[in-house]
Amino acid sequence: MITGPTSGLGAGFARRYAADGYDLVLVARNAERLERMAAELHDRTGAEVEVLVADLAEADARERVAERLAAGVRVLVNNAGFGTSGEFWTADYRLLQSQLDVNVTAVMRLTHAALPPMLDAGAGTVINVASVAGLLPGRGSTYSASKAWVIAFSEGLANGLIGTGVGVHALCPGFVRTEFHQRAGIDMTGTPSLLWLEVDDVVRATIADVAKGKVVIVPGLQYKLLTTGGRFVPRGLVRALTRVVGKGRGRT
Repeated sequence: MITGPTSGLGAGFARRYAADGYDLVLVARNAERLERMAAELHDRTGAEVEVLVADLAEADARERVAERLAAGVRVLVNNAGFGTSGEFWTADYRLLQSQLDVNVTAVMRLTHAALPPMLDAGAGTVINVASVAGLLPGRGSTYSASKAWVIAFSEGLANGLIGTGVGVHALCPGFVRTEFHQRAGIDMTGTPSLLWLEVDDVVRATIADVAKGKVVIVPGLQYKLLTTGGRFVPRGLVRALTRVVGKGRGRT
């Protein structure tokens, strides 16, 4: 199962897993885009593709997806998530709550539903898409906090699941060429080309690191250096550096 599979990293994971011979369950809000992606994957690879139209900001929708997970999947990719532009103190609180529900609550609920059948089978993989923003104090407050939660959640579960055959992983990409920033209304003009990653490269690195058993996965040498260095310098200096990188890009 892949949430948010109609563009960006979700689409990249869907194409990769279909090419690797998996049948898929795709979850997103937009029925038209879901059906189009399902048809593309089936025509290209022969994969059987089930679609679930669901807005993961809504409790009822999360429960419907959880019911499907309780029937069993081999892999869950919790990819759905979004950021918002503007300042925290002027943002629509309902939008901030929706962000938390998608970025955090849905990850918890769907993982909770997926794990029992995986444990019964003695095999399974959960990939929770977090962000480098969860490892470094970034410009955004609620988004960075939600991704920090995903990382801590995944690491804690991974510790508890040792020896079960089930793995939980937190994927922490930096800037990836997707629709993410455009949808959020975040101006990325002037971002150095060195900081941009390609979807296929991120997916390839993730699959390889999952196979190696890595729990926190940071694709790209530049981001490995940034996150490693961030652990050895004062937090104030890291905040100062991220302010420079995020200058003029208001986000919550």
